[in-house]
Amino acid sequence: MEHFLKIYLPVYLLLYLLVTFVIPTYRTYKQTGINPVTFGNRDNAHDYIGFVMKFLIVLLFVAVVLFSFGGNWYYYSVPVAYLEKEYLKIIGLFLIHIALLWVMLAQYQMQNSWRIGIDENHKTELRTSGIFGISRNPIFLGMIISVLGLFMILPNALTFFTALATYFIIQVQIRLEEDFLTTQHPTDYLKYKQKVKRFL
Repeated sequence: MEHFLKIYLPVYLLLYLLVTFVIPTYRTYKQTGINPVTFGNRDNAHDYIGFVMKFLIVLLFVAVVLFSFGGNWYYYSVPVAYLEKEYLKIIGLFLIHIALLWVMLAQYQMQNSWRIGIDENHKTELRTSGIFGISRNPIFLGMIISVLGLFMILPNALTFFTALATYFIIQVQIRLEEDFLTTQHPTDYLKYKQKVKRFL
C-alpha cells in the first residue's frame, strides 16, 4: 500500500488541481471572457482568505512530496503512528475520490456561474437545483472531505493542521459569500437558505 501511495498521491493531487481549478477556469474564461478567479492582492478579508487557501494547498503538496520523495525528511511532518492503519487509508482513498467526483459535478452544474471567491463585478445566476438542492456549498463540502481523506491517508501534524485550517477558513469564506448572495439575490437566496442546509 505504501509504495502505491507514494506514486499515486502526487498524481492525484495534480489531477485534482487540473480538474477542479485549471480546466473549469479555462472553460469559464473561454465561454464568458471573465476570469473566474476573483481573489487578488487587496488588503481585505476576502483576498486574505484567498492567500491562506493558496498557502494551505502548498502545505498539502509539501506533505505529499515529503511522503513520496522525502525519505527520512517525512518524519519532520510528525507522523501519528497509531493512526497509520490500512483500513483508515482505504477509507481516506474512498473519501478523496468521492469528493473529487462531487466537486466536479457541482462545478458542472454551476456552469458559467462558477467562481473562485466573490465576483462583485458580474452578476451570476443563483443555482438551487441538482446538487445545489442538497447542499448550498457542495464545492466547499468536497474540499473539506478531500483534506479529511488526505489526513486519514497521511496522518501527521502537517495534514492535520491543513485539514483543520481548511475547515475554519472555508467557514469564514462561506459566511462572506452568504452576505454577498443575500445582497445580490435578496428574496431568492433567503428562501433558498430556509430550504437547503449549508453543507448537508
